[in-house]
Amino acid sequence: MNEVIRRGEMTPIRWRPPSAPPRARVKASAPPMPVIHRIELPGTGPEDVVFGADDMIYTGTADGAILRIDPHREQVWPVVSTGGRPLGLHADSDGSLLICDAHRGLLRWDQGGGGLEVLVETVDEQRLGFASNVVRTGDGTIYFTESSQRWFLEQWMGDLFEHSGTGRLIALAPSGQVTVLWEGLHFANGLAVEPGGDALIVAETAAYRLNRFRLRGPRAGEREILIDNLPGFPDNISVGSDGLIWVSLASPRNRLLDALADRPPWIRSLLWRVPDRVKPAPERTVWVLGVDPDSGQIVHDLQRGPEEYSMVTSVAEHDRTLVLGSLHESAVAVTHVPA
Repeated sequence: MNEVIRRGEMTPIRWRPPSAPPRARVKASAPPMPVIHRIELPGTGPEDVVFGADDMIYTGTADGAILRIDPHREQVWPVVSTGGRPLGLHADSDGSLLICDAHRGLLRWDQGGGGLEVLVETVDEQRLGFASNVVRTGDGTIYFTESSQRWFLEQWMGDLFEHSGTGRLIALAPSGQVTVLWEGLHFANGLAVEPGGDALIVAETAAYRLNRFRLRGPRAGEREILIDNLPGFPDNISVGSDGLIWVSLASPRNRLLDALADRPPWIRSLLWRVPDRVKPAPERTVWVLGVDPDSGQIVHDLQRGPEEYSMVTSVAEHDRTLVLGSLHESAVAVTHVPA
């Protein structure tokens, strides 16, 4: 383990965040997100949720379990344990799952009986310490994000405090070759393939934005911002059956973190050393966006209070049903897109 991470030390980078939009201070959308329903789990922290080829919901919990959920009967079955901490998932058409495990790297589970396989555990001779989210494109290439090379999941707030930008977008070719496509991302997180497959959308949590990385055509390899200055911290993202990019906002923007970003770095270093109860913390809310992948326009903005659920780190849409996951909750939440 990196000694800097183990001791909890940091070297904050000064930066100037854009002024938070007024929407960041509003506690509910208009109209508000419809009432949510909890499906309780035998574990906590369903950080990512995906619909499988069998129309079941799959998620991973803090104890390492991968769960299959029937959203209609509200039945839950454990299907495999990664032995680590599963985060982002991708469901393939053959029923297998790709799994970003924060402790073990990039994994694949074969539902047909092939078991659990480690696909990537080191990149450039360095242990993959914070694999975050994953997708596969039609040509068989797997793309995944590493949120930080300096901070592990257990100290994820350290990366937001430091803002050192060590997140990466990485490709695993069908040949087995691993290539770093994009470095310098500020907490690289959710990942989705644009409808049509020409580009990836990458959530950059600590920069409050979604980026586009072009995969094909004359602009292949180019990067651009799809939507900037979001009112909250974008986490996992997914493509819905409606063709929109669905974005989970884990928390609204934090005024103190924004205010300290361009102040002398020692202030953030000092704040990092105080007890957790004094540090800036995610504000409890339930919040998701539906974004047009071409224009970056927000089509749906759905938020409600935290009484039933909070810290939404993932959202999956299918036929106007929305399933939400959370880093801390003991359930997934189900709601719908209002008419």
